[in-house]
Amino acid sequence: MRIVIQRVSEASVKVEGRILSAINQGMLILAGIEDADTDEDINWLTNKIIQLRIFDNENGVMNLSVKEVAGDIIIVSQFTLHASTKKGNRPSYIRASKPDFAIPMYERFINSVEVALGKKVGSGQFGAMMEVSLVNDGPVTIIIDSKQKDL
Repeated sequence: MRIVIQRVSEASVKVEGRILSAINQGMLILAGIEDADTDEDINWLTNKIIQLRIFDNENGVMNLSVKEVAGDIIIVSQFTLHASTKKGNRPSYIRASKPDFAIPMYERFINSVEVALGKKVGSGQFGAMMEVSLVNDGPVTIIIDSKQKDL
């Protein structure tokens, strides 16, 4: 799995003009799933997300986790995170999983983060044309690929 974490002061996801999820302080996470992903990837990323110290403490130093600041999370599925741009100018998405595999993985990932965070996590709508809005706080943007965890 490949994720992009953005520390936000606010974020929302809309489909057809209807807000599906909205948060204030927390993380907006874009998640790309590939067929090689397993529950081990979900567990590793969940732990990394919950423990990632990217929120400022009282001294303005990034030393607090999303849980420690009582932040919220929205997770949005984004197959384009697995775009290959090696050849030509049109990206290939061959590594991105098809819905029959990706949807259950996406749902398990959301559930895993909810359990670890101890509260509901917002989400988008898999496969829908979504409007994602955010105010990136910092800006702080972190890219994590579970396939590179041993590097």
